[in-house]
Amino acid sequence: MNPLLIKVRQQFSNQHLSDAAAAAHRELGACPGLIKPGARIAIAVSSRGIANIAAITREVVDYVKKNGAQPFIIPAMGSHGGATAAGQVEILTSLGVTEEGTGAPVVSSMDVVELPRRESPVRIFMDGHAWRSDGVILVHRIKPHTDFRAPIESGLAKMCVVGMGKHEGALEIHRFGIQGLRDYLPVAAKEILATGKILFGLAIVENGYDETMLIKAIPAKDILSREPELLVTARRHMPHLPVDHIDVLIVDELGKDISGTGLDPNIIGRLKISGQPDPATPAIKALLVDDLTAGSHGNAIGIGIADVITKKLQGKIDFGAMYENVRTSTFLERAKMPWTADNAMLGFAVALRSCGPIAAGKERIVRIKNTLKVAEVYLSAAIYADIRTEVTTLGDFAPAFAPDGELASF
Repeated sequence: MNPLLIKVRQQFSNQHLSDAAAAAHRELGACPGLIKPGARIAIAVSSRGIANIAAITREVVDYVKKNGAQPFIIPAMGSHGGATAAGQVEILTSLGVTEEGTGAPVVSSMDVVELPRRESPVRIFMDGHAWRSDGVILVHRIKPHTDFRAPIESGLAKMCVVGMGKHEGALEIHRFGIQGLRDYLPVAAKEILATGKILFGLAIVENGYDETMLIKAIPAKDILSREPELLVTARRHMPHLPVDHIDVLIVDELGKDISGTGLDPNIIGRLKISGQPDPATPAIKALLVDDLTAGSHGNAIGIGIADVITKKLQGKIDFGAMYENVRTSTFLERAKMPWTADNAMLGFAVALRSCGPIAAGKERIVRIKNTLKVAEVYLSAAIYADIRTEVTTLGDFAPAFAPDGELASF
């Protein structure tokens, strides 16, 4: 079967910054007196595909230099990049965060210093270069986490504990599963912030179109109190699928640069964490994923969330990188191999068959580029008939697959 799908654009809030670099510049100007001349300042940057991250990082570098200090960039990304220093540099390079692009050297190492635990129930680590610096600036996006709900989820506090903790820090916090992330991470972050090593964080919030919506410079002492309110804003502006009930969801690509789980559970409603119930909606009967992003560098964590993948995707997997990531997280389901098809069209046939008998023309099919970009989606006739007045139609119905069995151009 080659279903006919129509492309539409969903209507999300388009509140955004017309010039993210200029906004970062203004925010940084509100942080006087934190950097001393001659100081060596570490700028922590993550592996997530954050809009305008290279330009924002460059503004931070310029700010440090204008204060007479010496900036350098560290990858703050736990076990990503295969838990190797070179792998983490490669990820930053793919995001445009390079010495040539930002004006500061990238210093990468997996060596860490263990800090006093004090009230923390978990051991605490920090990147050795960051600890030996004269201060650290965090640059990260605030967003709902893929695994749990709490006042503090994915953002500056998590970067303190997991990102700057490198592989050792990620292993330690994930050792306690969801409890570690939800309950212990804020306590560990409090201890790290109490060292005085963190100067401030530059928090980024994005809208439903994957655009920079908000940038806030937050002094270290205020990170734990300010981050929850930014998380509320981020959750309010998250994108979503156009309907709650889908027979087959076709996803063109998954990727570590798209979500920490490759496929964001906040969008597709599947966690794949033992003992944790999935959200009631969206309810997707079968999930097909066609490809792996180049920015994943072979880490296909999240394939276990899918029901069907293609040989194209399978052939791009670096099992060492993926297995190290899932071993660290402990959520083994997310790396299990789904049913693998020769091409996307054959994979779709398997996915649709698994949904049970459906009357011709009543198939509820949605196609998205990935779970970060869901503003523009493809819909089958059954779904389009229900919501056509709620979306902007961008074309006519056309076959989902090309003659060679691959997905038609998005």
